[in-house]
Amino acid sequence: MNGILRSLYGRIALVLMAVFFAVGAGMIFATQHMIAVEQLVDLATALIIGTVAFSLGAALIVFKFLTQRVRSLAEAIDAFRAGGFTQPARVPSADPEGDEIDRLGNAFQEMSERIVSQLHELAQVDDRRRELLANVSHDLRTPLTSMQGYLETLLIHEGKLSPEENRSYLQVATRHCERLAKLVSDLFELTKLEAREAALEIEEFPLPELAQDVVQKFELKARQRNIHLAMGFDPNCPFARGDIGMIERVLENLIENALRHTPAGGDIHVHVGPAGEQVEMRVADNGEGIPAGQIAGVFDRYYQVDRGESGAAGAAGLGLAITRRIVELHGGEIAVESVEGQGATFIVRLPAAVR
Repeated sequence: MNGILRSLYGRIALVLMAVFFAVGAGMIFATQHMIAVEQLVDLATALIIGTVAFSLGAALIVFKFLTQRVRSLAEAIDAFRAGGFTQPARVPSADPEGDEIDRLGNAFQEMSERIVSQLHELAQVDDRRRELLANVSHDLRTPLTSMQGYLETLLIHEGKLSPEENRSYLQVATRHCERLAKLVSDLFELTKLEAREAALEIEEFPLPELAQDVVQKFELKARQRNIHLAMGFDPNCPFARGDIGMIERVLENLIENALRHTPAGGDIHVHVGPAGEQVEMRVADNGEGIPAGQIAGVFDRYYQVDRGESGAAGAAGLGLAITRRIVELHGGEIAVESVEGQGATFIVRLPAAVR
């Protein structure tokens, strides 16, 4: 019964019932005071005229009641369109618990909020796309230009350079070729991850053992740069749940990033341990750190604290973006703590296996 009264049909029916009850009560009251037939005819005529007039008046009131709210909804729609869909519409009669017009207004208001939000997101995506294209062009052009320059030098001075000079030029060109190949590979990988085309092969595995394998893989490179790379773990660390290959890539990216920003004589430490219902992995260094104003954007595509040309392969700035996307696909969390000049600590938390 309460639901019927909240509907538009129920409200109109209630008004009409009240009108006819009032008219009927008036007729009954009038007939109780009749004296002659002539008076009865006159009274009946007056009542019919009054009933028609009263019904028309009631219909006009109901019609105005309906059209006024519909007009307000139409004005809100026109204002939303005239504003370029940049501001959510505000409908006075928006009530999710009201009648059909109220619910229609509420649905339109929610729809306008969603449209504005989606348009804002599309604008941000377009801005990031433009920035990505600009950065890709920059990072592709640099190694290509360098390779072209060294190879042209070899062709121009063919037979005039010493074997050592020939080898040196070829080594530089090879490094830039490796950097270019790494950038293209990272672009393809990030595109697949963001399009959710990469299928996860979830299994339970000991994260400390995987971390130890990855650390050993980078020990030679760390020694060549005079950087001390060490690893520790909690003996009570539970198994992690995830795709081993992708988690290995996360570790590789974080250690590569630490090596790139840690000077000779510095330290990098990897630690794995439990964190509630998750497994936590930390990669800490005592390198240059991250400026406070740039920490929020450290996982954005093509983020780099220093975009100087170091010539190192893989310095294109996609590693941390790939890392974050892999962690998100696993339902995990990633964060960074840093003080400029004192190093940075990247923290990854992954779901723990239920034992």
